Amino acid sequence: METFWQGVEEFNQQHFYACHDILEAIWIDAEEIDKKFYQGILQIAVACYHLGNHNWRGAVILLGEGISRLTSYQPIYHSINVTELVRESYQLLQGLQKIESEQVEEFVRQLQSNNTLDNNEIELGTETVYKLPQIKVIEPQ
Repeated sequence: METFWQGVEEFNQQHFYACHDILEAIWIDAEEIDKKFYQGILQIAVACYHLGNHNWRGAVILLGEGISRLTSYQPIYHSINVTELVRESYQLLQGLQKIESEQVEEFVRQLQSNNTLDNNEIELGTETVYKLPQIKVIEPQ
C-alpha cells in the first residue's frame, strides 16, 4: 500500500506521468476487486497528462473512462474520497466539453497561470470555475 500512497502524492503534485508509472504497476498485480479502482485513478492521471500536452481528445476520453470506472467505488474506498475525485474530474470534463479542441491550449494556459491560486482553479467567462482534480485522503495512511 505504500507504493499506492506514493502514487497519490505524485497525482496531487501533478506529476501525472510518474503517477501513471506507479499505479500501472499496482493495477497489473491488483486483486480483481481493486483493478477498476486503480485503473480509474490511472486513467484520470493520464487524462491530466494529456491535458498538459494540449491533447483535448485524449483528456476527454480518459476522464470519461476514469470517472466511469470509479463510480462504483463511491463514496470512500481505500481511504480515498472517491466521490470528491469523481466530482472534480467530472467538472473538469464538463469544462473541456464546453470548449472546442482548438481552445485547449488556452484552457491549459489558464489552469497553469492560476497554479498559485487555491486548488488550481480557473474561470472561463462567467461560467463555472474549473480545476485539476486532487485525491483527498479520508483516513491517515
